[in-house]
Amino acid sequence: MKDNLSQETVEKCSDILEKIRREHPLVHNITNYVVMNFTANALLALGASPVMAHAVEEVEEMVGLASALVINIGTLSQPWIDSMVKAARAARDRSIPIVLDPVGAGATRFRTEAARRLIGEAPVAVLRGNASEILAVAGQKGITRGVDSVHGTEDARLAACHLAKTYGTVVAVTGAEDFVTDSLRMARISNGHPLMGRVTGTGCAASAITGAFCAAETDAFAAAIGALVTFGIAGELAAIGNPGPGSFQVGLLDALGAIDGAIIRERARVAVT
Repeated sequence: MKDNLSQETVEKCSDILEKIRREHPLVHNITNYVVMNFTANALLALGASPVMAHAVEEVEEMVGLASALVINIGTLSQPWIDSMVKAARAARDRSIPIVLDPVGAGATRFRTEAARRLIGEAPVAVLRGNASEILAVAGQKGITRGVDSVHGTEDARLAACHLAKTYGTVVAVTGAEDFVTDSLRMARISNGHPLMGRVTGTGCAASAITGAFCAAETDAFAAAIGALVTFGIAGELAAIGNPGPGSFQVGLLDALGAIDGAIIRERARVAVT
């Protein structure tokens, strides 16, 4: 039985999804080579419209056409950082929400410093990462194994609250259980399935979907919850029948296309304080 606040949050998730399906917001992704195809397909399945553009010559113009900007540092190089900074500044000037995914922060100094620079360049609506990445951005010992977390969500709770307060952002820490905070409000999301950790790009897709939700909802806290609840439920649906990782990935796209407000209201497991 959900409390009233959590029930209201679930209803909000459903409303935002329906708005995405009506409006098909354009989400500009500066993301990594590994996940471009899967991320674009996840956004299309959800009902949003993806564009993947990272050339420094066009990012400002592309941001001007979009309803949200998602920056993902997965395959990083200096020219890409230059494009990301330029795009972030353009989004700031146009009041376009930014989602930052600090992939692999903590693995190398180059990567960690890039994530910290980006969160300082322009207001970030949502910072979404695993526990080790969030710890690293906060300046704590967020050591990663490649791009995988070696910490649990609870380990990064205080760091998430600190980052949210310092930068005026929403921080979403994802893992077996997700934690979302804007430093004043907090939410725990228990949707998802272990198979999501066996397919590359699921975290990146979660960030892209968060961008779609931010495009449709000005309250970034509600948008982040809606995105993670929706994506987590899609993972649960895709895992029905115990598929292998390959067929699970296809099923995840199918589930993103099939999920609706009724399914969210039935399956959402979220607690808000």
